[in-house]
Amino acid sequence: MARRRQKKRTQKQVLGQKLSSAKDPKSMVIRIGAGDVGPSVSQLVKDVRKVMEPGTASRLKERRSNRLRDYTTMAGPLGVTHLMLFSRSATGNTNLRLALTPRGPTLHFKVVRYSLCKDVGKALKHPKGGDKEYKTAPLLVMNNFQTSTPTAEGAAPAVPKHLESLTTSIFQSLFPAISPQATPLSSIRRVLLLNRELPASDADKATPDDDSYVINFRHFAIVTKRTGQSRSIRRLNAADKMLKDRKNRSGMPNLGKLQDVSEYLLDPNAVGGFTSGSESEAETDAEVEVLENTARKVLNKKKLEALRKREEGKAKGGPPVEKRAVKLIELGPRMKLRMTKVEENVCGGKVMWHEYLSRTKEEEKELEERWEERRKVKEKRKRIQKENVAKKRKERGEKVDEDEMMEDGEDDDEWDSEDLENDEDEDEDDNEIEMITDKPLKVPIG
Repeated sequence: MARRRQKKRTQKQVLGQKLSSAKDPKSMVIRIGAGDVGPSVSQLVKDVRKVMEPGTASRLKERRSNRLRDYTTMAGPLGVTHLMLFSRSATGNTNLRLALTPRGPTLHFKVVRYSLCKDVGKALKHPKGGDKEYKTAPLLVMNNFQTSTPTAEGAAPAVPKHLESLTTSIFQSLFPAISPQATPLSSIRRVLLLNRELPASDADKATPDDDSYVINFRHFAIVTKRTGQSRSIRRLNAADKMLKDRKNRSGMPNLGKLQDVSEYLLDPNAVGGFTSGSESEAETDAEVEVLENTARKVLNKKKLEALRKREEGKAKGGPPVEKRAVKLIELGPRMKLRMTKVEENVCGGKVMWHEYLSRTKEEEKELEERWEERRKVKEKRKRIQKENVAKKRKERGEKVDEDEMMEDGEDDDEWDSEDLENDEDEDEDDNEIEMITDKPLKVPIG
């Protein structure tokens, strides 16, 4: 089959970035139980989907009859790499599970508190609007995920070091990797900040929860503005764009009563006059230097060659740069997450770490032996099933393909939902999910 031609001249790519490839991570943000979770959690799921755009199923609609098996079955064909499962327990706690498909692991979090996007917008004086920010993935900023705080002698750390590295790698894999040399700055429109609250020392602990693994989840939009220019000059520079827009001309400066433009720029009593240098300074946390990106006319070869010679004669340094002030405006949602458990497989399997329960070395060894015995029984059962299928096919005179039998065995092992009962779970609703279905699920990746 011939490869479909891709239009490159007429179809513009989003913000100069390449089109998303099959290797980019894709996610599903799901509410387990559909309408049973309540309207607030349902809106939180929609807000988290906007954070994960564009590599997420933004138009996913769940049903009460859907089970976890439905989503894991369709994750492979759709190329979904991460599942974010929101649920609500019988006690009213909101839980989040972050799982890697197809083989795990799974991070269990309790949502201690959260604020929706609409609540964050109401608290801001000038909230940010528009959908341009969601056309590219956000920039992920992680803080304090790898701790170097020494613990007391003989005391085990709250979270083992290898689980800290595992948590860091899972969150890093949520979004496509960026290259500082190749990624254009104009494509970075949002920031996702994940800040881990450092565990308190033994002397400063007020409650047992001070030793828990807590992550603050916040989402911002990046706004840049030119610095070194007064407000009046910025309004004159924007006048060209305002002339093209007939509906919005209220921001244009009124120079009808002035004799010269210098009166508008230098007279302190004029509307928008340049009174001091302080008004050209933006209220911002940082200033950066970026390459100047100005629109130029399309010239023919002769004019382009002449322009290049003039620029070579004038330019003695590198390319022209301009200073821009960087400001962050919060988009929401906000979440405070407390990690309670880490499981080996997708929402099941061996418990690698638990916040409330700890095991001795003898108990860990016994549990490992139980899991090893369970694996041997499972492999033996699969081998017997495979031999029986091959025997029946030979009796019917069908051709037995060993490669196909191997693939079937791998798929069965990949999506096997049987596991040991986790009697150490604190909240049964946080872990107990029925994994039986007879209806396939079709979901679009938006």
